[in-house]
Amino acid sequence: MKHTDFGSMPCPIARSLGKVGEWWSILILRDAFYGLTRFDEFEKSLKIAPNMLTRRLAGLVEGGLMERRQYSARPPRYEYVLTKAGRDFKPVLLAFVAWGNDHLAPEGASLLVVSRETGKPADQVLVDANSGLAINDEDYMFAPGPAATEGMRSRLIQINQQDRA
Repeated sequence: MKHTDFGSMPCPIARSLGKVGEWWSILILRDAFYGLTRFDEFEKSLKIAPNMLTRRLAGLVEGGLMERRQYSARPPRYEYVLTKAGRDFKPVLLAFVAWGNDHLAPEGASLLVVSRETGKPADQVLVDANSGLAINDEDYMFAPGPAATEGMRSRLIQINQQDRA
């Protein structure tokens, strides 16, 4: 099945989904953050068909989130490592952990984010690095960026006016 190409859309959410919006890709990235790098490690961890894994790894490499590096010449063997763009995906995965634990784990959390120093679980919030304030609906809103289309600008103005009413 051919997926829609979101790369030309001006929305950063749509563009991001175009790179990692398929669940296998996100799970591969998760496993890469766990330290897996080799094809057979991903295959074993995910219990994914080799042809599907090949396609997903190729997509992540093409999308700039992973790099394919040769680690053995005889026989030729490759590993897959996160690029800067791939490493920058970590906050998205952390948000999945927090949201999943809060809304989809009635039996309790199976994965926590904890302090290396204290071992205590983190209370994850998205924070504005400029002010140090938690980003919330009361203090923050969506606004058009410099490359926003007229349609996006109009939509955001309308949404923000409704929020103030």
